[in-house]
Amino acid sequence: MPNMYDVDDIVDLKNRKKRRKRLIKILVFLLVAAILFTLYATKDIWYPKLRGIGKQYKTINNSGQLATGNFPIEFSEDTGYQLRYTVKRIMVQSDTYLYIYDTDGNLLKKRQHIYTNPILRVANGKALVYENGGNEFTLEDEEEVFYSKTFDNKILFARVSSDGYVAVVTLAENFSCELTVYNKKGKEIYNRKCTEMVTDISFVSKSKGCMMSTLTADKGKLVTRIRRINFDSEEDLWASEVIRTAGLEVFGSAAGAFIYGTDMCGYVDDEGQLCTTYKYDGELAAAASIGGNSAVLINNDDSRRYIAVLFASPTSEPLTIELETKAIDVSVFKGLAYIMTQDSVLAYDFDGSLRSTASISDSYTGFVRSDDHVFLKGYNGIDRIDYDAGD
Repeated sequence: MPNMYDVDDIVDLKNRKKRRKRLIKILVFLLVAAILFTLYATKDIWYPKLRGIGKQYKTINNSGQLATGNFPIEFSEDTGYQLRYTVKRIMVQSDTYLYIYDTDGNLLKKRQHIYTNPILRVANGKALVYENGGNEFTLEDEEEVFYSKTFDNKILFARVSSDGYVAVVTLAENFSCELTVYNKKGKEIYNRKCTEMVTDISFVSKSKGCMMSTLTADKGKLVTRIRRINFDSEEDLWASEVIRTAGLEVFGSAAGAFIYGTDMCGYVDDEGQLCTTYKYDGELAAAASIGGNSAVLINNDDSRRYIAVLFASPTSEPLTIELETKAIDVSVFKGLAYIMTQDSVLAYDFDGSLRSTASISDSYTGFVRSDDHVFLKGYNGIDRIDYDAGD
């Protein structure tokens, strides 16, 4: 009997050890799961700070040498022209003509318009030309004119999506304005008469809907509200709280929308909740946003302070970059912010890393970025420089 008692005791001790080990494994698993969940929930805080670790970039200094051959593309002094880039094509709208060039400066198409004050918007190789304050627009590309539309009321603005959809906002009797949306074949798919003035439209969800910014007054100040619309529904998916600025342009994404106004900018999330705002300390120079990456340029001539403000996502903290000279223009292209100042074109990652530079003269008023080049908009013509950002 004593020996039997000793064996049972040993077995019981081994069972207790097994249970203890099993319990420890369960606790370790739960602890790891909790850590992973916390990291995922706070990724918008820590991830932007870690981006770039393990892939440090050496800043590329481009020569800034101007291309020859077909460049510069020159226009007469009295021509106020608009410059756009889309799918390896440079599109230029003058007072009377739409010019389409390849990236080597070869003229591919010249098409006349009879609009008094034409406005050019582009997306995925297509050009939307409409008359500001007129009543007609045309959708076209290098090969053909797809269709035109005429309205009874004046056009306030129009937008084209990468899928070829067109949204037009016109004046309307007894309403502030009217929104009409056409599919790529020119068929009307949505119409809405609006009691608040619509200031911009940004297509989302593969052109199945849009973000719409509207302007109204609150306590004597102009304020903006963003509405999420599906074109197959009469009801808004959501409407944001008021944003205390006069909104100028809205950029939709899967994560929500970025809007910049006259004196501040900010994000709303995918439920319309205001999650980030930034008040300008100076005058807005330019802004751009794609896929949630956003950049704003602000000039303060009084303090001689010129800055770029970068936003990696709707919930990330704004990153401020001091610029040496006055900010002119900005573009977001393939995950980088391209900033034009009076003497440089700078490319920044959204963690603030300077990826590339090029020196330019102070005679340019804007630019567009292609895969290999930067096209510089001057008063009388367009120059091109090679530009490598390591992307």
